Order: sequence, then C-alpha cells, then structure tokens
Amino acid sequence: MSPLITHLILTLSLIIHPQLITGEQSFISILITQNGLDFVKNLLQNRAISTITHSPIPKFESSVHIPVIGEVRILLSDVNIHQLNVGVSKVIPGSDGVAISGSDVACDLDMRWHYSYGSSIFPISISDSGTSNIQVHGMEMMVRVGLDTRKGYVKLSTNECNCHIDDITIHLDGGASWLYQAILDAFKEEIVSTVENTITYVLRTELSNLGSLLERLPKLLPVDDVASLNVTFVNNPLLTGTSIGFEISGLFVENKTDTHSFRNSLQPPVHCSDPSKMIGIALDEAVFISALALYYNAMFMHWIVDKLPEQSLLNTAGWRFIVPELYRKYPNDNMILNLSLSDPPTVQISSQKIDSVIYADLVIDVLDRNDTIPVACISLVISGMGSVQVIGNNLAAHLKMDDLATSLKWSNIGNLHMFLIQPVIWAIFETVFVPYVNARIGIGFPLPIIRGFMLRNAEIITSNSRITVCSDVTYDEAFDSTLVYTS
Repeated sequence: MSPLITHLILTLSLIIHPQLITGEQSFISILITQNGLDFVKNLLQNRAISTITHSPIPKFESSVHIPVIGEVRILLSDVNIHQLNVGVSKVIPGSDGVAISGSDVACDLDMRWHYSYGSSIFPISISDSGTSNIQVHGMEMMVRVGLDTRKGYVKLSTNECNCHIDDITIHLDGGASWLYQAILDAFKEEIVSTVENTITYVLRTELSNLGSLLERLPKLLPVDDVASLNVTFVNNPLLTGTSIGFEISGLFVENKTDTHSFRNSLQPPVHCSDPSKMIGIALDEAVFISALALYYNAMFMHWIVDKLPEQSLLNTAGWRFIVPELYRKYPNDNMILNLSLSDPPTVQISSQKIDSVIYADLVIDVLDRNDTIPVACISLVISGMGSVQVIGNNLAAHLKMDDLATSLKWSNIGNLHMFLIQPVIWAIFETVFVPYVNARIGIGFPLPIIRGFMLRNAEIITSNSRITVCSDVTYDEAFDSTLVYTS
C-alpha cells in the first residue's frame, strides 16, 4: 500500500469545538477547509485510480451451447483495467464519519478472447482468438470511514466500502457473428461482479493497511537533540459538513523527560481571514512557553562571550572611564562576559504584537593570570518584540530589542553607575546576543505537517494568546515514505 493514503487521511485534521474538550489538554489545533478537503480528495482519487488500474483481473472461462455449432469453450484472459475516469467525486464529512464518493465513473478493460469447439463433420478442432475492449458504464464507488482518537493515535474503522456497476458494453476485434452474444450471455454478470469485487477489495485492503499504519505513527516530532514536539492526538474528532480534524497536545517536551504542566483556556475554532486557504494551524501561547521553559531547565540558556566586534570591551582598559575601580584593581586584564537566564523567558501574544521578556544575569569575569575572577553581576530585563514567518514547513521567529533595564546585583569593584554601563550592554546585546538568538530561532520548529506535503502562500494571524498559520498545500510524490512528519 502506498503511504500516500496514510498521509492524506492523517492530514484531514481540524480543531475540536470548545465544548468537546475533555480532561486532556490540546495546545495546537489544525483546521482543514473545504478547499483542503477537495485537494486531499483529488490526491486520494488519483492514487486509487493508479492502484486499481494496476490490479490484476482473473481470467474467465466457460462452455456455452451455440445452436448448430454445439458446445463452445470460451476463454477470456489478460484482462486489465487500463483506464478509469471519475465523472463526479465528493468528500463529505459528517457525524458518522468521512465519505468519499465517485459517481458517473467510466472504466475501460482490455482482454484477449479465445474459443474452440469440435466439428460434427470433421474430426478436427476449430478455434479462433483475438482482442476485445469492455466499457463499463454508470459505475459508482463509496468509501465511508469512522475516525476517533484512542490512546493518542488515530483509530480508523471502515464503515462502508463498495462499488456498483450499471452496465457494460463489449467490443470484439474479429470473431464469428455469434461470438458477441455468447460472451455477453456467458460472462456479463461474472465480469461485472469481478470488477466490482476487485475494486472493493483494493479499497478495503488500502483502508486496512492504513488503519495499521495510523496506530504506529510516532507521538513525538523531533526538533533537535534536546526537545521534541508532542504530536499525540487528544480528544475526539469533530466532523462538520465542510471540515474535519483533530487536536494534538502540541507542547514541547525534553527528550526522555516529561514536560511541565500547562493549563489551556478554552479557545475558539481556528479561523482564517481568507476562506479559500486549505489549512489553518492554531498554536496556543503555551506551546512557545513550554519550549522556552524546556530549554531553560535543560541548561541551554547560558552563554560565555569572549569575542566582541569591539574587542577592547573585553579588556579592563576599555572600562577604565566607565568603571575606574575595575581598571585600578585589574589593569589591562582580559575579561569574559558570563550570561545566563535567571528565569524562563515569557511570551505574550496579542492581535497587535508578540511581546517577549528575557530575565538574565550578566557576570563580569576577569582573567587574572590563571584565575577567573567574578567581579560584578548585573541583572537584566530585556524587552523585545517578536515576529514570526513560515519557512518551508517550519515556523520561524525574529526578535527585536525594545528596552533594556539594568540593576546591580552585587559587586566586588565598588558601586557601578548603571547609566554609564547600560549603553555598553545595549550595544553588546544588539551586536552579539540578539543576532545569535535570531540565528537560532530563525531556523524555526516544524509544524505538524505530514511528510510530502508543503505549505504554500502561508499567512500568519496573531490573536489573543495564539498564532494561526493559514496556508494552501502542495504535495510532492518524491519523499521518503518511512518518515511520517516533515521538518
């Protein structure tokens, strides 16, 4: 079975309405609009056609009685479905599941025919062979599946799967005048039944394999060596007349470690300002807070600065007019700046902007011969404004400093004049710290998009405590099917 079916069904995901939220918390919601559903349906349809047209049809064999001639053995072999065109197809989500239907389906089959019979006059066998084309008219196909969430994965159940054919027309290339009616009488019902059963079998097999694969989907989406995104499905799906989907946990977790507990306030359904967009992904503020808390607790928010664009600032001589006592006690000694966060950064999302506050301690260390001597610690509160953008399937960010507050935490070099030191620290942060942070967050983290699908023409909407990505989707056949999520 092609992994495409797995990816497509799993991609049919959307927000759960607030009143359906249970004890399990969800912080990322995904909405698929009607255009998105139609896009998925068309991919499913094309894949189904490809699978069906490569499915073998068994041969047909029978003996029929022909007036005057007698018993004739007829064999139909090398039967192949070589063309299948769907006139009208629909995807219809509803309370009892998701239905994908195809009607007014035209199907062409090729085959070889052969007949033989004995002569009552001469003791010889008379035979002939040739080719034939069968046209199927008025075919309809229906697949209806149920979707629910069990133990963090998607459970798929096949509620209905069938195929119905109204009529067939047989065109013979050569053959005796009586052969057409003989084949029609002997094989029409069998051909119709076999084609119906073959198509139904293919669809049921695809759905069965899909169900098994869905249960094996990973519940963590790796971000890097430190963290993963929890993509466990929570709550039961909601299916409306024009959309379908799931909610996922969405919090960052430390690899091999449980995450912190966050509380989710009830959120409205995902909303895109452009209704033609195929998909909407809403990320709660808690997603970003969980990421910041995780990296903070994993001790990954600590930096030692030993190089600056203005390298003289890492020597006590560069500070002799700003902090005279520092130069007096340690003349011409090199320095390093030891920066660590004192608390996890905060993020506040509103409809106008994304605010972030970083709390840090800056320790000034003097390198005196072989010793590293801490001489002062300055507490920092850095206020910044963030922006986000979609790069590939990643949500990337950018930080711009708005304000810097400084206060002396302790000092071994006397009292420090903060109004003199603050401009220097601002310059250091503007030229070193902020570019470093932007280089990291500019890579972004992967959105829960199935591998093979790519976001296109994405737009971002910020609202109270959430960021929503609204986008169209494209699909690339050339991807590694062993990897479910993309990053």
